[in-house]
Amino acid sequence: MSHLRYYAYDGVGKRNLEKYYYSQAVRIDNRIECAGQGGWDPKTGELAKTIEEQIEKTFQNVQLNLKDAGGAGWSQVYRIRSYHTDLSPQALGLTIAALRKWCPDHAPVWTCVGVTALGEEGMLVEMEVEAQIPRGG
Repeated sequence: MSHLRYYAYDGVGKRNLEKYYYSQAVRIDNRIECAGQGGWDPKTGELAKTIEEQIEKTFQNVQLNLKDAGGAGWSQVYRIRSYHTDLSPQALGLTIAALRKWCPDHAPVWTCVGVTALGEEGMLVEMEVEAQIPRGG
């Protein structure tokens, strides 16, 4: 598996690698696949209190994760899977607004799933993404 390169960013990424034994991202040739990111502070792991804050932090953490794995960020994302404990119009509206902000020049494919609980108590949203880096990048 030498063609796979695994990444865990400082703070939560390295904590979760140690505690739960999983990486935050894997780079496969010119693709990056990210483990689910949530609305936590990336240094301390403390979850944001409100749905608005968690959604914004989730998008920020995806960006951090992609860059840590050698990508440019949201501009290279082509697939999103999001998991939500709240599928209300307000919560989805906030997610769509953040998606428009972080991907202003393209609309990635998106699968949105409602769930009863996520990996950490208090998590309201979790997002996995796949990104493609141009060859030579």
